[in-house]
Amino acid sequence: MYALYRFITSAIFLPVSLIGQYVRDDRMRQRSGIYSESLIRHISGSPRIWIHAVSVGEVGVAASVIHALKTMMPDCAIVLSTTTMQGQNCARLKLGSMAVCIYAPLDFPQAVRKALSAIRPDMMIFLETEIWPNWLTECRVRGIRTALINGRISVRSIRKYLKIKPLLTEVFGGIDLFSMIGEEDAERIRLLGAPAEKIVINGNAKYELLTGSEDSKIPENMARLYNTCGQPVFVSGSTRKHEEEIILKAYRDILRIFPDTLLIIAPRHIKRSERIGKLIIQHGLSCQFRTQLNRTPRTAPIVILDTIGELQAVYSIASVVFCGGSLVPLGGQNIMEPAVWEKPVFYGPSTEDFQDARVLLEKHGGGVMVKDGHDLAQKVIYYLSHPEEAVIIGKCAKQALLHYKGAAARHVKDICHLTELQKSKLY
Repeated sequence: MYALYRFITSAIFLPVSLIGQYVRDDRMRQRSGIYSESLIRHISGSPRIWIHAVSVGEVGVAASVIHALKTMMPDCAIVLSTTTMQGQNCARLKLGSMAVCIYAPLDFPQAVRKALSAIRPDMMIFLETEIWPNWLTECRVRGIRTALINGRISVRSIRKYLKIKPLLTEVFGGIDLFSMIGEEDAERIRLLGAPAEKIVINGNAKYELLTGSEDSKIPENMARLYNTCGQPVFVSGSTRKHEEEIILKAYRDILRIFPDTLLIIAPRHIKRSERIGKLIIQHGLSCQFRTQLNRTPRTAPIVILDTIGELQAVYSIASVVFCGGSLVPLGGQNIMEPAVWEKPVFYGPSTEDFQDARVLLEKHGGGVMVKDGHDLAQKVIYYLSHPEEAVIIGKCAKQALLHYKGAAARHVKDICHLTELQKSKLY
């Protein structure tokens, strides 16, 4: 099956390579496997470790892993690749000089070969569910150690992966380490063909940098920016299409009991901000965009967060938090982020992509599952009416978050073991 995949991707590469050679856009050139000499010169240190993330969420995991790597292997060189522009910007902002940030090559044999020849990594680390057959196979051919770190296979995704199990089994044979989040992830990757002796369980590094990230100035600054004046604040984070309709109906119910409640909606994709604004008007409500607040004081009852990277800070002023992607069947979003600020975390039934976090939150008593919009409204009203209970739940959520401390270090210890094996082969 891999031979067919390789044939198809090789054929598709020709037009892409022509574009990459003649355009000046760095992203397109790098995705074709072309990296400038000036960029390569910035990569110094040994061993040379290339980590691949996709976008903003995976960059957070990468940052945790990189901090642990630099502690255990201070002389190592780190290259971090992303797929999206948002991920690239986030990586540069979070990591500065700790890593050389690039765009990942597309999974075409020719692009991957060019990229590996340019970067020359000693080890290749893929995060979470990044499984690229050509990339992994080319690493194996070159004797480059490979690892899947913070690996997770959700209930939703395994159904799709099982359809291509023959391809995955073939590719997985060449991966040296599967460092998975939990037991269920380990079992699913084994079912897909990963050799059992290469699978370890090390926890979720996604939340590592969240612990200890609190700054007392952040809530003060956010309260001033959003002009909260002590009123209840209902934050709906990372909402998806069709969810805002549910949230707005719930909000109207909340307003009947708590008429001064401020609603902050943070869509998962900010390009939807204007559409959400129109929806709010259709509901007979008014809103402002976050980007307007630097010039105009907040007076509207609803604010749409149309900026990237600010949601974590906004959670600090919440009375209650709803995490999106969960009242629609999309697997949920990061339900641990509000726990940093000891906030009660609400989410819908669909949390398949964050199952380990949900189980841990509920085990500690820090998570509140809502069935639908009506249930959301009723539970928000209840906890706004009983703030002392909201405080208790928030503290429990924080305790659940602290459970993840040390996960990045555990993943990195296994990476270090692989680098030692690599050295023993060379000498």
